[in-house]
Amino acid sequence: MAKPGYVKPEVTGLAAGLNKGFIVTKRAMKQKPSLRRGRKGERVGLVREVVREVVGFAPYERRMIELIKIGSASTFKRSLKLAKKRLGTHRRGKKKRDEMSEAVAAMRRKA
Repeated sequence: MAKPGYVKPEVTGLAAGLNKGFIVTKRAMKQKPSLRRGRKGERVGLVREVVREVVGFAPYERRMIELIKIGSASTFKRSLKLAKKRLGTHRRGKKKRDEMSEAVAAMRRKA
Protein backbone atom coordinates (compact mmCIF):
# COMPACT_ATOMS: atom_id res chain seq x y z
CA MET A 1 0.00 0.00 0.00
CA ALA A 2 1.14 3.53 -0.75
CA LYS A 3 1.64 6.14 1.94
CA PRO A 4 -1.30 8.47 2.60
CA GLY A 5 -1.24 11.52 0.36
CA TYR A 6 0.65 9.72 -2.42
CA VAL A 7 -0.58 10.55 -5.92
CA LYS A 8 0.31 8.11 -8.70
CA PRO A 9 1.88 9.82 -11.74
CA GLU A 10 -0.15 9.96 -14.95
CA VAL A 11 0.26 7.05 -17.36
CA THR A 12 2.22 8.00 -20.49
CA GLY A 13 0.55 5.63 -22.92
CA LEU A 14 3.93 4.26 -23.97
CA ALA A 15 4.77 0.57 -23.80
CA ALA A 16 7.97 1.14 -21.81
CA GLY A 17 9.07 3.16 -18.79
CA LEU A 18 7.97 3.58 -15.20
CA ASN A 19 4.45 4.84 -16.00
CA LYS A 20 3.86 2.63 -19.02
CA GLY A 21 0.45 1.36 -20.05
CA PHE A 22 -2.80 2.06 -21.81
CA ILE A 23 -4.50 5.32 -20.81
CA VAL A 24 -7.85 4.71 -19.11
CA THR A 25 -10.23 6.92 -17.15
CA LYS A 26 -10.27 6.28 -13.39
CA ARG A 27 -13.66 5.35 -11.97
CA ALA A 28 -14.70 6.66 -8.58
CA MET A 29 -15.40 3.51 -6.59
CA LYS A 30 -17.62 3.30 -3.53
CA GLN A 31 -15.59 2.92 -0.33
CA LYS A 32 -15.40 -0.63 0.98
CA PRO A 33 -16.93 -1.28 4.41
CA SER A 34 -13.68 -2.96 5.47
CA LEU A 35 -11.90 0.43 5.33
CA ARG A 36 -14.19 1.65 8.12
CA ARG A 37 -12.95 -1.07 10.47
CA GLY A 38 -11.60 0.20 13.77
CA ARG A 39 -13.38 3.57 13.70
CA LYS A 40 -15.43 4.36 16.77
CA GLY A 41 -19.13 4.80 16.14
CA GLU A 42 -21.43 7.27 17.90
CA ARG A 43 -23.25 4.63 19.95
CA VAL A 44 -20.10 2.76 21.00
CA GLY A 45 -18.51 6.02 22.18
CA LEU A 46 -21.56 6.89 24.27
CA VAL A 47 -21.72 3.40 25.82
CA ARG A 48 -18.01 3.48 26.73
CA GLU A 49 -18.40 6.93 28.27
CA VAL A 50 -21.33 5.76 30.46
CA VAL A 51 -19.46 2.60 31.50
CA ARG A 52 -16.37 4.67 32.44
CA GLU A 53 -18.57 6.98 34.59
CA VAL A 54 -20.30 4.09 36.36
CA VAL A 55 -17.38 1.67 36.82
CA GLY A 56 -14.43 4.05 37.09
CA PHE A 57 -10.81 3.04 36.52
CA ALA A 58 -9.15 -0.35 36.79
CA PRO A 59 -6.54 -0.72 39.56
CA TYR A 60 -3.60 -0.51 37.13
CA GLU A 61 -5.16 2.61 35.58
CA ARG A 62 -5.43 4.23 39.02
CA ARG A 63 -1.76 3.43 39.61
CA MET A 64 -0.87 4.99 36.25
CA ILE A 65 -2.84 8.12 37.18
CA GLU A 66 -0.88 8.41 40.43
CA LEU A 67 2.42 8.10 38.54
CA ILE A 68 1.34 10.73 36.01
CA LYS A 69 0.20 13.09 38.79
CA ILE A 70 3.73 13.09 40.25
CA GLY A 71 4.75 14.72 36.99
CA SER A 72 8.43 13.82 36.62
CA ALA A 73 9.82 12.34 33.41
CA SER A 74 10.81 9.10 35.16
CA THR A 75 7.31 8.48 36.53
CA PHE A 76 5.83 9.29 33.11
CA LYS A 77 8.10 6.61 31.65
CA ARG A 78 7.26 4.24 34.52
CA SER A 79 3.55 4.63 33.71
CA LEU A 80 4.30 3.57 30.12
CA LYS A 81 6.21 0.53 31.35
CA LEU A 82 3.29 -0.42 33.59
CA ALA A 83 0.80 -0.03 30.72
CA LYS A 84 3.01 -2.06 28.37
CA LYS A 85 3.23 -4.88 30.89
CA ARG A 86 -0.54 -4.94 31.41
CA LEU A 87 -1.65 -4.41 27.79
CA GLY A 88 1.01 -6.30 25.84
CA THR A 89 2.35 -3.86 23.24
CA HIS A 90 4.19 -0.54 23.14
CA ARG A 91 1.53 1.09 20.98
CA ARG A 92 -1.32 0.08 23.29
CA GLY A 93 0.71 1.27 26.27
CA LYS A 94 1.30 4.69 24.71
CA LYS A 95 -2.37 5.02 23.85
CA LYS A 96 -3.41 4.11 27.41
CA ARG A 97 -0.84 6.53 28.90
CA ASP A 98 -2.23 9.34 26.72
CA GLU A 99 -5.77 8.40 27.78
CA MET A 100 -4.77 8.53 31.46
CA SER A 101 -2.97 11.86 30.94
CA GLU A 102 -6.21 13.24 29.48
CA ALA A 103 -8.11 11.91 32.51
CA VAL A 104 -5.67 13.66 34.87
CA ALA A 105 -6.00 16.91 32.87
CA ALA A 106 -9.81 16.61 33.00
CA MET A 107 -9.66 16.11 36.78
CA ARG A 108 -7.47 19.22 37.12
CA ARG A 109 -9.85 21.24 34.95
CA LYS A 110 -12.81 20.08 37.05
CA ALA A 111 -11.16 20.99 40.38
